[in-house]
Amino acid sequence: MSLDRRGVIWGLVGVAVTLALTFLGSDRLVWFDAALLGYLFGLIFAVFGVVYRYAVWIRRPPTAMLNRRGWDAFRQRKARNVAALPSLVATQLLTQGFIRRRSRTRWFAHQLVFWGCILAALVTFPLTLGLLHFESVGQQADRYQVFISRVGTLRFDAASTFGWLIFHALDIAAVLVLAGVFIFLRRRLRDPGAMAVERSGDFLALAGLFAVSVTGLFLTVSSKWLEGRFYSALNTIHALTVILGLMYLPFGKLFHIFQRPGNLGVVYYKRANDEGPPAVCRRCGLAFASAQQVADLKEVLPQVGFDYGMDGGGNYQDTCPRCRRVQLTLAQSARVGGFG
Repeated sequence: MSLDRRGVIWGLVGVAVTLALTFLGSDRLVWFDAALLGYLFGLIFAVFGVVYRYAVWIRRPPTAMLNRRGWDAFRQRKARNVAALPSLVATQLLTQGFIRRRSRTRWFAHQLVFWGCILAALVTFPLTLGLLHFESVGQQADRYQVFISRVGTLRFDAASTFGWLIFHALDIAAVLVLAGVFIFLRRRLRDPGAMAVERSGDFLALAGLFAVSVTGLFLTVSSKWLEGRFYSALNTIHALTVILGLMYLPFGKLFHIFQRPGNLGVVYYKRANDEGPPAVCRRCGLAFASAQQVADLKEVLPQVGFDYGMDGGGNYQDTCPRCRRVQLTLAQSARVGGFG
């Protein structure tokens, strides 16, 4: 299968932006740490893969339709939708209330992994790109100042609680992720419903998160309690897990992180549909869905190989779910010569 040309172009644009950000943000590589070169390679690969896959995914007929309808719905009542955006970001992306309605345990696990990964990314990516570094304040060896590129920001004492939190942010992130991973593993190994729909990629994502977190914590264990023994080997293993994790990101289950913001458009689309005219069942005459949604289904399904047009005219999508079940039962009855 050949590569998508537009996806390749956008992927290369993403790589170019990443390299430019590294060069300029690190003050022309002055603050770029050569020891993080492997991480930068993994990040560049991830950027290309994520941008490429997103560019292909966003142009698939169903996704393209939802994307277009979402923007149309947003523009119809722009002032109201802009006002509602912070609340949607909080509920749909940050607190993920839709998961809590299914299961509080799953929601808690998602929150642990989500915020652990966010914290790790906020530290790791700026450090890898050279955007973030620390400098001693004057001759005070225990005081540091945080620099974002050339801009000096807050100062802190390394021995303070805040200093401890700064220097152990990745350890905190690892503990959060591990807690979430263990909750997920317990559910997937004991819940019959979860086991029934289990896929190999689900465990692979959890294994990757586990490996990155554990090997990162081992570095702290080595430096704090083992007097640096095995640090070099552990550092190499940790780097490999992170780089492989970044390279796996565009291909595995974690790609949904980048798809999830599109759900905001789906929410706007649903709201617009609820306020629009309903579709009427061609068999029973009752309203059953949004007319816009049914029309969009009629347009999109043939593009992905499902044509529900009927020989005598009309479309199966104009039938409500209840009448579909009735027609299916009648068709099965006729097929076997009746159930009586």
